[in-house]
Amino acid sequence: MVLRPGFFLLFNLLGVLAWPTQFPERTTPSELLDPYPHKPRITFKDDGTLKITVFSDLHFGENPWDVWGPQQDSNSTRVMKRVLKDENPDYAVLNGDLITGENTFRENATRLIDEIVAPLNAARVPFSSAHGNHDNQVNITHAEEIAREQQVAPLSYTRFSAPGVGGEGGAGNYWVPIYKRKSDNAPYLIIWFFDSRGGVTPQNKPAADWVDASVADWIESETKLMDEVWGPGEQRSALAFVHIPPHVMQPVQKTITPEKNPGLNADVLGTGSAQSTSSTSPPAQDTPFWDSANKNIKNIVAFISGHDHGNEWCAREPTKDFVFCFDKHSGYGGYGDSSWGYGVRNIVFHAPGNGKGKPKVESWIRLEEGQTRAHVWLDHTLGH
Repeated sequence: MVLRPGFFLLFNLLGVLAWPTQFPERTTPSELLDPYPHKPRITFKDDGTLKITVFSDLHFGENPWDVWGPQQDSNSTRVMKRVLKDENPDYAVLNGDLITGENTFRENATRLIDEIVAPLNAARVPFSSAHGNHDNQVNITHAEEIAREQQVAPLSYTRFSAPGVGGEGGAGNYWVPIYKRKSDNAPYLIIWFFDSRGGVTPQNKPAADWVDASVADWIESETKLMDEVWGPGEQRSALAFVHIPPHVMQPVQKTITPEKNPGLNADVLGTGSAQSTSSTSPPAQDTPFWDSANKNIKNIVAFISGHDHGNEWCAREPTKDFVFCFDKHSGYGGYGDSSWGYGVRNIVFHAPGNGKGKPKVESWIRLEEGQTRAHVWLDHTLGH
């Protein structure tokens, strides 16, 4: 996807925060399904491929009062710049814990977003963000990060949840349409972003660490509208990002093997490692969301999560037969072990030559220095 310099000039002249007041309200079904009328359409390349590069758990802003913290941010920026240059993705995803919010100061917390998106702006790569538990803290919230990102990143496709959707602290539930060709009437792929919340409230109270039940009804209504306007959901593929993994992945971890599920497996999914498993959470509160997502979103290639820095495997959840993958810990901030390395997850879609039918999708881990590992195809062969 080629982006003309004029788009960036227009963005700078208008200011993205002013845009909503300059255009009429969108109310028809077709208008509601075009959430980015003033941004470039995201499309597959002419060769039928789409590469998505996922940065996860960057953890900017740790220990800003000493030398160590800013050096971690500098290292993480280096990772982003090198990966973006080498991989040249068509789209990028920041999959949560952009900031270590508990180390931030109220007066400048959102300025860290400027640092995080700078490499993406420079490379002119369109992207979206999901948010994590460390992004909801006393001095920063998901909503504040989204607002800042929209202000400083012209190619951010991150949006706010619809009114009444997401629960307290869950400001980022939305989807992005990806088209096979710019002129197509309907998208070929929908990328969904779900807000698993977590962390603490601005009042320093524990926040719910699961996707709110209100998202379940929203998924149903959104997919119904998509079906009415674009045709049956079976005609589209989907990919989903959520920072904290679903609780149903805890027992699955016990069944994986290095041969069938390659990739680092260094974090045991215990208390707090998955949705609705912290000591203050009632169990399985993410069930309405997961039931709705698997029922209503057709052709989901995979759910992708971060959060657990020592994991980078993919596996098939047997009860609903969906594929789940961990990201790769990208940032030098946050907990970890130097032997784990830092990097990204790449996901590449290969659409059929005629543009019809399901794409083939491959994924692998790419490390900072360029090494790759844990290559898998996200299809029926996974785990076999």
